[in-house]
Amino acid sequence: MSSIAVLTQESFNEHRGGLLTEQDGAPVAGTSGAPGPEEESLPTYKDAFPPLPEKAASTEGSQESAGAWNSKIRPLKSSVITQVFHVPLEERKYKDINQFGEGDQAKVCVDIMHKTGAHLELSMAKDQGLSIMVSGKLDAVMKARKEIVSRLQTQASATVAIPKEHHRFIIGKNGEKLQELELKTATKIQIPRPDDPSNHIKISGTKEGLEKAKHEVLLISAEQDKRAVERVNIDKVYHPFITGAYNKLVGEMMQETGARINVPPPSVNKTEIVITGEKEQVALAVAMIKKIYEEKQKNTTTIAVEVKKSQHKYVIGPKGNTLQEILEKTGVSVEIPPSDSSSETVILRGEPDRLGQALTEVYAKANSYTVSSVSAPSWLHRFIIGKKGQNLAKITQGSPKVHIEFTEGEDRITLEGPTKDLQMVHTQIEAIVTDLINRMDYTEISVDPKFHRHLIGKGGVNINRIKEAHKVTVRIPPDNEKSNLIRIEGDPQGVQEAKKELLELASRMENERTKDLIIEQRFHRAIIGQKGENIKEVRDKFPEVIINFPDPAQKSDIVQLRGPRTEVEKCAKFMQKIVADMVENSFAVSVPIFKQFHKNIIGKGGANIKKIREETHTKIDLPAENSNSEMIVITGKKADCEAARIRILAIQKELANITEMEVSIPSKLHNSLIGSKGRFVRSIMEECGGVHIHFPTEGSGIDKVTIRGPIEDVEKAKQQLLALAEEKQIKSHTAELRAKPEYHKFLIGKGGGNIRKVRDSTGARIIFPTADDQDQELITVVGTEEAVREAQKELEELIKSLDNVVEDHMIVDPKHHRYFVARRGQVLRDLADEYGGVMVSFPRTGSQSDKVTLKGAKDCVEAAKKRMLEIIEDLDAQVTIECIIAQKFHRSIMGPKGSRIQQITRDHNVQIKFPDREDPNAPPAAEVAIEENGEPNGEVKEPLDPAAPKKCDVIVLSGRKERCESAVEALKALVPITIEVEVPFELHRYIIGQKGSGIRKMMDEFEVNIQVPAPDLQSDIIAVTGLSTHLDRAKEGLLERVKELQSEQEDRALRSFKLTITVDPKYHPKIIGRKGAIITTIRTEHDVNIQFPEKNDENQDQIAITGYEQNATGARDAIQAIVDELEEMISEDITLDSRVHARIIGGRGKGIRKIMDEFKVDLRFPQPGAADPNLVTVTGRPELVDEAIDHLLNLEEEYMSDVCENESKMAYMRPGGGGGGASGDEPRGPSKGFVVREAPWTTGDVKAPDMSSSEDFPSFGAPVAAKASPWGPKRF
Repeated sequence: MSSIAVLTQESFNEHRGGLLTEQDGAPVAGTSGAPGPEEESLPTYKDAFPPLPEKAASTEGSQESAGAWNSKIRPLKSSVITQVFHVPLEERKYKDINQFGEGDQAKVCVDIMHKTGAHLELSMAKDQGLSIMVSGKLDAVMKARKEIVSRLQTQASATVAIPKEHHRFIIGKNGEKLQELELKTATKIQIPRPDDPSNHIKISGTKEGLEKAKHEVLLISAEQDKRAVERVNIDKVYHPFITGAYNKLVGEMMQETGARINVPPPSVNKTEIVITGEKEQVALAVAMIKKIYEEKQKNTTTIAVEVKKSQHKYVIGPKGNTLQEILEKTGVSVEIPPSDSSSETVILRGEPDRLGQALTEVYAKANSYTVSSVSAPSWLHRFIIGKKGQNLAKITQGSPKVHIEFTEGEDRITLEGPTKDLQMVHTQIEAIVTDLINRMDYTEISVDPKFHRHLIGKGGVNINRIKEAHKVTVRIPPDNEKSNLIRIEGDPQGVQEAKKELLELASRMENERTKDLIIEQRFHRAIIGQKGENIKEVRDKFPEVIINFPDPAQKSDIVQLRGPRTEVEKCAKFMQKIVADMVENSFAVSVPIFKQFHKNIIGKGGANIKKIREETHTKIDLPAENSNSEMIVITGKKADCEAARIRILAIQKELANITEMEVSIPSKLHNSLIGSKGRFVRSIMEECGGVHIHFPTEGSGIDKVTIRGPIEDVEKAKQQLLALAEEKQIKSHTAELRAKPEYHKFLIGKGGGNIRKVRDSTGARIIFPTADDQDQELITVVGTEEAVREAQKELEELIKSLDNVVEDHMIVDPKHHRYFVARRGQVLRDLADEYGGVMVSFPRTGSQSDKVTLKGAKDCVEAAKKRMLEIIEDLDAQVTIECIIAQKFHRSIMGPKGSRIQQITRDHNVQIKFPDREDPNAPPAAEVAIEENGEPNGEVKEPLDPAAPKKCDVIVLSGRKERCESAVEALKALVPITIEVEVPFELHRYIIGQKGSGIRKMMDEFEVNIQVPAPDLQSDIIAVTGLSTHLDRAKEGLLERVKELQSEQEDRALRSFKLTITVDPKYHPKIIGRKGAIITTIRTEHDVNIQFPEKNDENQDQIAITGYEQNATGARDAIQAIVDELEEMISEDITLDSRVHARIIGGRGKGIRKIMDEFKVDLRFPQPGAADPNLVTVTGRPELVDEAIDHLLNLEEEYMSDVCENESKMAYMRPGGGGGGASGDEPRGPSKGFVVREAPWTTGDVKAPDMSSSEDFPSFGAPVAAKASPWGPKRF
């Protein structure tokens, strides 16, 4: 059941005025000498502006004013507090002093900090007691304190007997008091459950906390002992006499006695009145209640009257107010039977002389309201109500107390209200119902619910169009109703037309077809396109077909098409073609290219790779620089991918001695040669110098296997593949065995020596796991059965011997110890990695012992011992050689992060030490005089030999003589040389580039240093410094860049052609277009720059065009064409009422834009403050201007009817004023500002402050002008 309550303007104003009736002849405020009500409501000056407190507050007034300020200003308190808690030694839970800071105690503190958010600091006192400083917000500190006490301090417990009825006061509301007590005392308080007869409360915590908690609990109990609770049984019928009207009497009693009196409400059938408070107060209240009860019992009598059940609610009134009103007026209590009772008897109880008056009041209230009903079909209800209740508001405007109730599904309207008003409203509604029945009709049609949302359309577009076209309302049931019936209401003719159109739509939908297309989900995003651009084109092509893609999270491949059968078929074929093109273009091939050649394939500035991509129409992805992958992935059509692959391989072939060879191996053997996850073929590629072996696609039936790489390695790989293929054809067998990963290097041996011996002796192939394999212990043996058995036997013996751990010793001269243990024992770590994890222990530093211990597998220990002896032999044979290279080249020789010098050190197995840098400010050694005891002795050292090398130029190399000599040659080869390249001076800034980016790129690409002369030198010579191998490439690159820049200069000269066109300035905005759309299109299409004149330019009609001559001419012609078209246009002024301008313009200008786009005209509305606010200018072609004006005038006529209707409504609306008799049409006077009474300037000689003065009323942030003084400016 639904109901509508209408609040009219009159009833709203009456409500605001406090339901006070206007009194004729009331005196107007301010007319007499006494202060009127308005004036009395004004604050006094002292209330509004309390004076500041004085030091000696003598008068009462000053004390009051001081209090006014003091009460408002309170000192700010920090939200963070700090408390220190002390735990004595005997009460500590954790007494292990040695573990302080790292034991359980510290863990507990960390946990408390996490739990509470407080910060804890622990310290130990001399007496071994524990001090804990806790910082944080108050509640966090209190919680932390409770945790500290319970977890770091030993606990004690005690019980205290408290009367059962006091327990609830200890617990408090929702347990808040108990929680506060526990936090305050850092204890745990356990109170027995209500059903437990025990009155003992258990408290556990520290001794100090126990005492505090016990004291607090006893204090609460003692307070309750002082209080009393009294229950008095008074017949329910006498309760109204005790409470009084509106609970005034019981309130007075509570105020007088100070006790709390709880009388059960009328809805609760209890006779017990509960009084609580101090014992004396309770006794006084009980006496007063009993006195009233006895008096009323003695003096009152009752009469019973019959009142219709439907009228009871009028006697009760809203929230029982009418009953209270009767009780207040007559002192008689009216007892109404409960709503669920069928009784109609109302009992009046009171003194006999008052009962007659009360009875009159009861009948008056019962008969003050009437209920009636009007027959009206339920489908007409909403038309009677009107939009947002407008119709009802009009009906009830003069009868605000009439309540109109509409019940859904019932063909009647219920009216309820004062009898007089009700009759008038009843007549009005009957007239409206008759009128609606005569001129409105409805019909219902049955349409399958699955078509309902299609009838509605996207955003309700279909159904809204039908509603507007036929002036009807259409009710389509919501999905949850699962109803077929669609209801159409409105004008009879419109209803029939709408019915016909809806049935046609429904029948058309019944002929629709749904088709599911299977399209791989990976293509969905590409079909939809960025921001749905691609799918929009498809939908525009097939507007009648609805295309639904599955949610990406569903991982579904089904795309659903729905629409007319033929259109769905066409759309399906079109989309299948798109998918076929995508499949064709998504063919991918991986090309292995040696990592060092990737940058050559990319080319300078990506030129090579860009050219290949454009010419082959493929997508080419290279691995990241820091990746170990050598695979370049090409994606596109199969033929294009193959063409791109051939071109990339050709680049690699040109750059290195790379050959490609094809070997014929039966395709049935390919899988066995590749091995599990490619392990087998990968081992062959690694063994043969990293060649690339490419097998054809599985199932293709092709026998050709491609090997690519250096000639020698390709030949070696070919022999191995053929031998293996032959083995496989004869008989292939595989075995697996396991060994710890640290043994693998030893089993393989240096340079693969050990494993090669096993392979040569048995003929089997042994494959070790790669770093990417999950199982790092698995070793695979492949070959004939016999060969595999022998190889397995040998490997098992080796592994077994490795598992046999032995300890051995050897003598190493202490002078060599440092070499082995230097750099955190790097040499020893390398030995352990290479020789099966053997452990080598050197004696402690300073022990002078030469005994070294080796521990590990016997074979590993022997091999490690042998290697150490080789190292010692190298150390003994070590020599030191000096290499003289000027210090300025040292940084270049070292390379980035010392990479070049590290490479030489590894390649030649030598140590290289560079000298310290020379201080350029230090005086030459020959000029330093010798001093003795701080005084010069007159002796000067002989000058150094000028031919002798400088100390800062000497690089020292240590190692075997022949290795040091070869390392010296390698160092000298790294000394950079400088060449000069002639480049025209005017091109230097382009070579340097923005912020040096151009020159940095070239230096990085060619690995050289390029020095451009300073601009003031005006020199054409650029110096290029670097390794001789890099200089030629750098020079070529630099000269090529010069050619590019020169061609760009020529192009710039051609692009700088300029011409001007004269155009009347009034056409400039039209040429520019909205947000520059038109001029941007011209600039883009003709690739020119178009410059309009500035505001202060003399030639306001000149437009400059810059670009290629041909393009500039084309742009000029395009602008001239626009001007010619604009000159044909006319402007007409029309008068449109300014009240409808906003409606025509629309939200954010949508309406006016729509009109301008539809009629191809320009509209100009007047600015605020214009001479004629109704004048609108329309500009465009003559025929279009006429059409636009007709459309605007039609809109004006339509919108003006709404404006007039609203204005007529406003005439009847009474403005919500505060005063009783003030007319709504009276203009408001000027604002009086903030007014106060009893101001100093009204009584004394003090001058009133000037409100316009910035000195009396300074604005925020504005300086106040200082008063002029004969003594000069004030000093502060």
